[in-house]
Amino acid sequence: MITGFIHFSFFDLLDILLVAFIIYQVYYLIRGTVAIKIFLGILAIYLLWKLVDAFQLNMLEEILGQFIGVGVIALLIVFQNELRQFLLMIGNQNVFRGRSLRFIQKLFPGTITEENKDTRALVSACETMQLSCTGALIVVANSSDPENFISSFTRIDAALTAPLLESIFFKNSPLHDGAVVVKNGRISSARGVLPVSDNVKLDPGMGMRHRAALGISELTDSFAIVVSEQTGGLSVAHEGKLLHNISGRELAGILQKPVDSDGN
Repeated sequence: MITGFIHFSFFDLLDILLVAFIIYQVYYLIRGTVAIKIFLGILAIYLLWKLVDAFQLNMLEEILGQFIGVGVIALLIVFQNELRQFLLMIGNQNVFRGRSLRFIQKLFPGTITEENKDTRALVSACETMQLSCTGALIVVANSSDPENFISSFTRIDAALTAPLLESIFFKNSPLHDGAVVVKNGRISSARGVLPVSDNVKLDPGMGMRHRAALGISELTDSFAIVVSEQTGGLSVAHEGKLLHNISGRELAGILQKPVDSDGN
């Protein structure tokens, strides 16, 4: 296909779309962090370099070219955490499965059903802990394994029941400090140390449980449920978003029908 004096083919369009996709994914990973400012600074220098090249300012072009060449190594150092998250996301073969299922559900309602027989136990335990303001952090695994991102935990592998969850988070229990991971309808581990979100836009008064819930939801497609020790409020984090002060019924609905990536 030729438009004016510019030759534009299908592969040119594909090239543009792929570059746009990669840029969007990088932005999605670093938005709300300090890294976004560094990224914009490097992008500005790169655009200046291309502008200098177009005007054939040879000396300035040589200086900026050397900086861009070394900048690749600088990028690997500065963005090592973001690159690690990006590669983990690409390496996860189920990365698009959740979004695809929700898209198909919208097109063909009723074709895909997701039953979670353990939702009632989770909600019941959370509602009981709300009444006593018992702090809790529960990670419900989806397609990816959250334990790959947990630095330490105590293996349990027990059937999921409300009394067991409540006893784990009882303040005198040796396992109460940390996160419980629920996988395949069983309590997989407890006392887990989760990665904390480094989003600079978060409320400074947000507690560590909520920050940890956001952190694990940014790295995996898991649901992270938080019961506040101060207020007894119930919250859930998913895909880097946190819903505050929800009811037990709302929590059950979220667990049975995953929220969309835009938070709906």
